Amino acid sequence: MLRLGNILLWMAAAIILCQARPNVKLHSQSSSGLRSDCAANVMRLSLDKALAVGNQLEVEAINGTKHILLTPSMAAQCGYSMESDPWGNTRIYTSLMGCFVDNKDDATFNVGLRLKMYGENPSDVVSHDVSQTCSYTRWASREILCDRNYMEVSHHMANLDAEAKGQTWDGKDEKLNANLEASGASQGIWKMTFYTPEPVAMVLQEAEQAGYAAKTTSSRLVMRSPYNTAETYSEDVAGVPMEVFRVSAYYMAPQGLNVVNLAAACPKGGVLFTEDMISWHVPRRVTPLLDGRITVSEMHMGINGQRLDRSQMAARGYTLSTTDFHIVVEIPVGSPDGYYKSHAPDYQYHITYFVEPMLEVLWREDDTQDDTRYKVLFPIMTPLMPQSPQIQDDTVPETRVFSVLLGTFLHDVELRNITFSTGVLTVEESNAKGFTVQEHSLANGSKSFSLQVPFDADVVLKHNPQRLVTSYFLPLIFGLIVLPEETPFALPVDLQASLQDIVLPIMAGTCDQNQFYISVKFGSHGSNFKAIVGPRELTAEMAEDYNFYENGTHLSLILPYTAKDAVFELLTAESVKSRIDLLLMD
Repeated sequence: MLRLGNILLWMAAAIILCQARPNVKLHSQSSSGLRSDCAANVMRLSLDKALAVGNQLEVEAINGTKHILLTPSMAAQCGYSMESDPWGNTRIYTSLMGCFVDNKDDATFNVGLRLKMYGENPSDVVSHDVSQTCSYTRWASREILCDRNYMEVSHHMANLDAEAKGQTWDGKDEKLNANLEASGASQGIWKMTFYTPEPVAMVLQEAEQAGYAAKTTSSRLVMRSPYNTAETYSEDVAGVPMEVFRVSAYYMAPQGLNVVNLAAACPKGGVLFTEDMISWHVPRRVTPLLDGRITVSEMHMGINGQRLDRSQMAARGYTLSTTDFHIVVEIPVGSPDGYYKSHAPDYQYHITYFVEPMLEVLWREDDTQDDTRYKVLFPIMTPLMPQSPQIQDDTVPETRVFSVLLGTFLHDVELRNITFSTGVLTVEESNAKGFTVQEHSLANGSKSFSLQVPFDADVVLKHNPQRLVTSYFLPLIFGLIVLPEETPFALPVDLQASLQDIVLPIMAGTCDQNQFYISVKFGSHGSNFKAIVGPRELTAEMAEDYNFYENGTHLSLILPYTAKDAVFELLTAESVKSRIDLLLMD
């Protein structure tokens, strides 16, 4: 079925009704973000992501009092398609020749859809009925529509009857009469022969069971095929891979049984990419559709099924040109009609750009003067483009704060956590710990992230490469995710800063007739050092024996000459010379 994940549930119903004047495009705008309009031979329904609070969309076609669930196979068979971006903005296209469209004389078309929005609870469903009336009378003799999931061809019946002269049946064959009545096709299409290119014959019911659609309207015969079926085949046309659908249809006309050949051919490639430009090549002569020379009378490009005029194309930087073999549409990467998307294959940051151009060509065959309107809706996504986010170290050592800016990223990237030397912290935990983590939104829709960490934080590593210099190290791993898929990737960053900020301790000593008096004024490391008195490291027991005292800025020791750690240097009858050594080690 046509389902869209990760969009939200609508809060209010919206019914859109439009009436059209002949050959005028219809526009109906709902303030809630639901909009339908007519674009020549298709109807478009647009859903804005802002509508929603659930996570699933289901679409049904309304056919009178019946509602038909549009599964993917049903949609392709009956002329419906859907395109959604990762954030829930959605477009649904309906061919005016679709199975469940109310067709009045091939001029006025009533399209009905029911949208069902599901929340997390399956019973929590909100439905919206949408109807749109479109007028379209500028039918060409033959119209070919290439949508993302199907190929459609329709012929004007008068032209078909002229083509089929000499291939009619007068109704006197009783066995054939019985076959027609048994197939239910006495007033329409009886059977079809598909060319793969080998012929494969099916009656109408068999073709429908195989996923094809065929019908006659008041003035046209319509055939539709999904892509990649057993009866379609691939063909290279001017270097462009195309999928081809060829069929002979047997149908009843007032004068008898006619046999008519129909064909559709749709491009499956032909796109070239550079870093800045998308070039879409379509064969200038789609040879599977041609029997002779043609004259092209119209050529248009569009976006999302809607034509653009020359001024609109120029404003966006689009071009439409021809070579000897191709029609070429050029679209700058990053144009406003498309969107960028982040990806993280193998935990590395990449982006793609998506856009959906349309090409419409009208040509006339020189021999028959029959015209063909050829319309292609062609979604294009660039290959993965690796990105190297900039790491901007804004640290000013004198402020004693590490400062780093990370970016830029697309709007669908989120910073989830940061790995420090002491462990992993979420963004919230980092801010609670006294660090500053911020997200910065830029005018072009992208974003960056910044982090500030004080030098004296426990996550900062330190060492002294020189006597008076401290080097500070902050190893980081930024843990990011791509939304809405929550695909993780990481970006390691190592920050380093050096500062001449070492103040050495100052030691002073005096003595009297009996004792040494030693004082130490702390330096920049405070009391974070080892004291070696004589040959031994100062212990708690020694400190008690040596009258150790500390007040946060100084320490003092009082030792007798005869202390175990003192050294006698000179001993005479009149005097004794003694020395005490004090060594402070970081």
